[in-house]
Amino acid sequence: MNFDNKLIPGLFIKRYKRFFVDVRVNNQILTVHCPNTGSMHGLLDQGNKVWISKSNNPKRKLKYTLEIIEVKKTKVGINTHSTNKIVHDALQNNLIKQFNNNMDIKPETKFGANTRFDFLVSSKKYQSFIEVKNVTLSRKRNLAEFPDAETSRGLKHIGELIKASKKKFKVYILFVIQRNDCNSFSIAKDIDPNYANALSKAVKNNLKILCYDCKFSPKGIKLNRQIKFILNE
Repeated sequence: MNFDNKLIPGLFIKRYKRFFVDVRVNNQILTVHCPNTGSMHGLLDQGNKVWISKSNNPKRKLKYTLEIIEVKKTKVGINTHSTNKIVHDALQNNLIKQFNNNMDIKPETKFGANTRFDFLVSSKKYQSFIEVKNVTLSRKRNLAEFPDAETSRGLKHIGELIKASKKKFKVYILFVIQRNDCNSFSIAKDIDPNYANALSKAVKNNLKILCYDCKFSPKGIKLNRQIKFILNE
């Protein structure tokens, strides 16, 4: 995924009302949109380096969006709206080894009456639903975790993926770790035990878990390497 415009560096000041952050750029303080509903645990220290994007849309109330925060010299992508773009780009460019280049890719595909999965990937032999989750949390060295807050929406998706599996779809959750300092991934059971328990049961019912980290460049963010998933029993 490439950025629309060159990112602007600044320093993080504070987050408030969930969707707003103040960022210092040169000698100016900007009010910036925060496109992340999670707690962003461990990322919000005053003075952290950040990168923001500027919108070309003249109708937007906030011209700027928070894209990346640097923590201990590690860049962390916090824009959850970018995650599916990163995955779509990866599917189109064969960066996810579980899916080959002969597959048809359909984003935002409806399943049942009230559910949309992030991707339906189809080949001549089978169809796969992929639900994508953005990961920023890392509380232990080399370990990424999800979620960083309770997620009723994530819990619902697990149930719907199990239903899809029973209808002969292959089902995946792809955890996109928007950082590159972790070698393994697990579920933060202490933060959301219901999600952790539901995922463990779903894995025993044909749900497959994929975990990939990301690499950053001035031009954009791309899916990088698959990392180990540690299942909480």
